[in-house]
Amino acid sequence: MYSQGTKGLGRIKSLVQDVIASADYEICVEPDEFAYRRNWTVARTGFGSRRYRDSRFDQHPLPRKVIEEVS
Repeated sequence: MYSQGTKGLGRIKSLVQDVIASADYEICVEPDEFAYRRNWTVARTGFGSRRYRDSRFDQHPLPRKVIEEVS
């Protein structure tokens, strides 16, 4: 009996990974483009899931001026 061994399994694994990557891209292409246009960072966290972050949240706000009251 002829067996392709791990070579055949590697091809199947590669094919499945390509299909999964293609499906992941198709699911998330529009939200990713939206985020990139606004200069957000995009972190892939799994199949079909992303974490979007606006860099403005990392900036600390300037302290407000204190108005002195004279009595």
